[in-house]
Amino acid sequence: MPTSDEPRRSPPDLRSEYVAAAAHARRTAVLASVESLLGWDEQTMLPPAGGAYRADQAAAVASLVHTARTEPAQRDRLERLATSMEGGEGDWSDEERVTVLRLLCDLRKQLRLPARLVEEIARACIDGQQAWVEARRHSDWKGFAPHLARLVRLKREQATCQSPDLDPYDALLDDHEPGARSSDVSALFDRLRPGIVALVRACRGSRCPPRDDLLRQHFPRAAQESFVRMVAEKIGFDFARGRIDTSEHPFCSTTGPHDCRLTTRWDESYLPTALFGVLHEAGHGLYEQGLRSDAFGLPGGEAASLGVHESQSRLWENLVGRSLPFWEWCLPLARRMFPEALSDASPEEVQRSLLVVRPSLIRVEADEVTYNLHIMLRFDLERALIRGELAVADLPVAWDERFEQDFGIRPATAAEGVLQDIHWSAGLIGYFPTYTLGNVYSAQMMAAVETDLPDLPAAITAGRFGPLLEWLRERVHKHGRLIDPGPLVSGATGRPVSERWLVESLWARYGPAHGLETLPPS
Repeated sequence: MPTSDEPRRSPPDLRSEYVAAAAHARRTAVLASVESLLGWDEQTMLPPAGGAYRADQAAAVASLVHTARTEPAQRDRLERLATSMEGGEGDWSDEERVTVLRLLCDLRKQLRLPARLVEEIARACIDGQQAWVEARRHSDWKGFAPHLARLVRLKREQATCQSPDLDPYDALLDDHEPGARSSDVSALFDRLRPGIVALVRACRGSRCPPRDDLLRQHFPRAAQESFVRMVAEKIGFDFARGRIDTSEHPFCSTTGPHDCRLTTRWDESYLPTALFGVLHEAGHGLYEQGLRSDAFGLPGGEAASLGVHESQSRLWENLVGRSLPFWEWCLPLARRMFPEALSDASPEEVQRSLLVVRPSLIRVEADEVTYNLHIMLRFDLERALIRGELAVADLPVAWDERFEQDFGIRPATAAEGVLQDIHWSAGLIGYFPTYTLGNVYSAQMMAAVETDLPDLPAAITAGRFGPLLEWLRERVHKHGRLIDPGPLVSGATGRPVSERWLVESLWARYGPAHGLETLPPS
């Protein structure tokens, strides 16, 4: 041991360590963005015969990203920084402390995953998505089932490896909504379901329900493409940093701090398919474009969770896009684009036609009230799959029976039922609950917005969406992943997270349109 007369060894330069750790995280994010680009291209541009080679490409890049994320030097840096911060060494900001802890947590989860498993999952997801497109097109469950069985097996293994202390489904849910547990989600759903079921029954029993014939006319695709682009641009989406393309299933993909890509699909006989697909995905895009570009690859430049992400998309899609002020602004534009269909329509007629409540087979085309019942169904089924309580072979029957129980209708084909969503084919198990969490968060946020911005309806009628976007930028976007989802929503709204706001919002908007009381039953 050194004597008191010997010089003490200087500790590492912790500030330099932090700079190096942040730089490494950014470099890794750049490499990971290549994965995103491959995924976007696969859904939009890839020739049908290119799927197998794309799977090889995706597996190769996933392996490189995994190696970069688990680099020993980065692990050592982060562990030294975390230890020094816990010991009170150095002058660190709150953001720097959270950044180190988040990066270290991410790294440790990655370290538990074998490189072989990372590559196999990446390959299986590409194979699965390619198989899903064809299976959905031909309603071919038998052709898709082996791909899903493979993915379920791999995702179980992933869950066991990366979070061995958690229930396997919770481990996957945690990847999408950090800190969320299926027991809490299930309890929230149990509290939410009665108010929604009561509203569905009341709306379906209405003697004067809205009709949507107005929006079921001929809307030429070329005009729709121009229309939805103008709408997205008006609400704030920056096309210098983004684009819209076509895909089998709408999505938003960010491949860099200034490259956010939206997709939608088109139906010339029903305008809301593309319009609300774009409003939804543009909501995601506005969040991505509102994150700090200087923190790309770091928690300060990443979304808080998928639930928070969905809150942004659902807010713009439903709480803005289905409102009367929106159509007071938007209808003149729509009339110019679709004069034959909408020349005699009024804003009130269009807005009311968007408040139809009709149990339907397809989630992405579901009305806002029944939508959460779709999510609850998928949550229960995928949790049972991962826990081994439901075999993949039995999934179609379980789906159809549960659907008939919840909606009173039964899918006639697999394409209308178990094959309708892309998520499981892409390995996104644990994602579905975040849609309803997003609905809960968005309703709570809009209630706070209405208090803070009492002139917002007039601003939207005038086509001024900036005040709402700035509220979201300040309260949500700027924090990135530095605050956990629950505290982020509570801090933004000044209230504990509660499903109350969603139930009240649905009753307040859909009740009057169906001649009902505006408050849910107690």
